[in-house]
Amino acid sequence: MTTGLDQLRDLRRRGLLEKAYDQVATALAQEEPGGARADAAAAGRLLAGLDPGAVLSHHPATPVVTVAVTGQSTVGQVLDPLRGELARHGLLLRPVLGEHGTYLRDLTDPAGELHAAGPDLTLCLLDAETVFSQVPGVWRPEDVEVAAADVLARCATLADAAPGTLVLNTLPLPWTYSRQLIDHRSRARLGAVWREFNARLLRLTERSPAPVVIDLDPLVAEGGPVTDPGLARYAKVQLGAPLLAGYAREVAHLARALRGATRKCLVLDLDHTLWDGVLAEEGPDGIAAAGTLRGEAFGAFQTCVKQLASQGVLLAVSSKNDPDEVTRVLTDHPDLVLHEGDFVAVNANWEPKDGNLADIAHQLDLGTDALVFADDSPAERAQVRHGLPEVAVVPLDGEPATHVARLLADGWFDAPSLTEEDRARTGEYRARRERRELHAGAGSHEEFLRALDVRLEVGPPQPHEAARIAQLTLRTNQFNLAGGGLTEAAVAEVEADAARQVLVARCADRFGDNGLVGAALITESGGRWHLDNLWLSCRVLGRGVEHAFLAVLLSRARRLGLNAVGARYVPTARNHRARDLYPSCGFAARELPEPGERGDGASEYRHDLTVLPEIPGHMCVTESGKAPR
Repeated sequence: MTTGLDQLRDLRRRGLLEKAYDQVATALAQEEPGGARADAAAAGRLLAGLDPGAVLSHHPATPVVTVAVTGQSTVGQVLDPLRGELARHGLLLRPVLGEHGTYLRDLTDPAGELHAAGPDLTLCLLDAETVFSQVPGVWRPEDVEVAAADVLARCATLADAAPGTLVLNTLPLPWTYSRQLIDHRSRARLGAVWREFNARLLRLTERSPAPVVIDLDPLVAEGGPVTDPGLARYAKVQLGAPLLAGYAREVAHLARALRGATRKCLVLDLDHTLWDGVLAEEGPDGIAAAGTLRGEAFGAFQTCVKQLASQGVLLAVSSKNDPDEVTRVLTDHPDLVLHEGDFVAVNANWEPKDGNLADIAHQLDLGTDALVFADDSPAERAQVRHGLPEVAVVPLDGEPATHVARLLADGWFDAPSLTEEDRARTGEYRARRERRELHAGAGSHEEFLRALDVRLEVGPPQPHEAARIAQLTLRTNQFNLAGGGLTEAAVAEVEADAARQVLVARCADRFGDNGLVGAALITESGGRWHLDNLWLSCRVLGRGVEHAFLAVLLSRARRLGLNAVGARYVPTARNHRARDLYPSCGFAARELPEPGERGDGASEYRHDLTVLPEIPGHMCVTESGKAPR
């Protein structure tokens, strides 16, 4: 069997890695013998000689992640696994490596190499030496407590100075330090001091959206030593290869999430995936998710899935079974933790699963790249990988006790933060189904809109909505007028800039509150506004919200005495649906630069605020918040 690493070796031997970089993620996504993952560090070593410029010349749409790496000790060993993990998700690493032991200078010198690189992520790898390098040669736990407090204060100030999103980590305590204390009382005191330091480090994220802190304790618990004694002593490598591999995996998940590539829907098979047994062969009494050794493992898996759903992960079913029988089991079976109401779509039939997954994505108005598919059948997984290669596939064959770990291994649903809109997402999709039923029963689309009772509120965001704005702008692809998005830190920067602002739209109707569904990034200069970008959730498309939002923005600009509003549309692979928004609201196209001066295909527009577009008549619109600037 040819593995993903074998494919990379062949491409490298033939000198085709740059040209075929679009095949790398698919190669690394395929299953290795025994259901293992391809070794990310090995993949990273094979990809180490890649020229990012050459890759982009062949594949200009490849997402590039610039990562600056610095730390207390030697940290370059993280680059190979990080390069491999990013490649697994279709991302291309552009690394910038700081010098040994210079992390303070690297992070605070605005003229330094790390700042000049403009990184997306800045990894500051901390280790026990970060603290112990500041304690005397003969020490007590009290000395460690003083040094730890100093390091913590330093880390708190670095978040504002570091370029990009700063990533810190908790510090494992090597037993070689704790065992230097020969009495158990002192060891306990040291353990308490160390844990309190790590807890306070983790809580830095509660004070500011700027830093991310990766907790290394769960990675250490996976197994393997924290460090290699020889490398630690002679090469100053304080974190061992297994730990760095786990860390690189977490960083790749973070990079993917910060780019708005968080998956939204988990599609589950049923037989031998959600329960033990085959429904069509053994009937409802022959399946189990409790009461037997294997059944208990499936029950634990369902409990994990329900936990994910409580945080906004949508659940769906794709199963080769009789639909009526599946509905009865999901409604009445006493073993199940998950029931029919937990799923936003249930496709039970005998059709190919790639078609079923495409149908589920269509039902939910999602791209198929928003899906994660979990199934016990290698044949079904292979068929989905072939038919829908953009779907993330989780193998769940073999020992059911490993299902939870396999589902969580790639962090497909990881997000920088969670909002109340996330937690309410399943209910929102149920309301969406009710809206479709209302639409089907209405005599016309206009009658449907009038019956829907749409209410729109436009105004400045509330302080607690920064996370939701970041999430909306980073995850929205279809109605994203200029591409890209805002992190929480970027939202805070806009709020502090007198020339820039974000205005948001909140929407509700007879079926419930959609929450914050739109955002506009505005720059004011020379008596005019410029709409740098406008985002709208696909959940509310087709109700006139986009036209009403833009109409309110234009009216607001005229009330401020401005003379014009400019706007920019940049075509992307997914936003063609928004292409005509500005012209439909009275914006006139502006003359473009000479060919070759702009490579993004952007269109510039201008509205002179003479004749404003009308707000759709079926909609009630209000403005809120502080007076406009």
